[in-house]
Amino acid sequence: QVQLVESGGGLVQPGGSLRLSCAASGSIFRITTMAWYRQAPGKQRELVGSISSSGSTKYADSVKGRFTISRDNAKNTMYLQMNSLKPEDTAVYSCATNVFGNEFWGQGTQVTVSS
Repeated sequence: QVQLVESGGGLVQPGGSLRLSCAASGSIFRITTMAWYRQAPGKQRELVGSISSSGSTKYADSVKGRFTISRDNAKNTMYLQMNSLKPEDTAVYSCATNVFGNEFWGQGTQVTVSS
């Protein structure tokens, strides 16, 4: 069983920054690929990006150059640094992983970009 807990969401003005955290339970964290997703009201869930166990990252085109995913295996934590935020980045952000075919999700954290 893997438990994921996100934190760091909030209200930010356009052009601002936020850093989200995803804390994972268990030692399995350091060998799994982790991902960030987001879902805006009335829209389908979107993959924001992912980071492999070795630290390789991939990003959606919509966030490339603005968002950075990192991980600290010693702390069992993944991060999402979001810069140059836009109103269209407003969504519930969730972290997720797949361990031996089983999906695990966090509860999500709200990010609202508004003036």
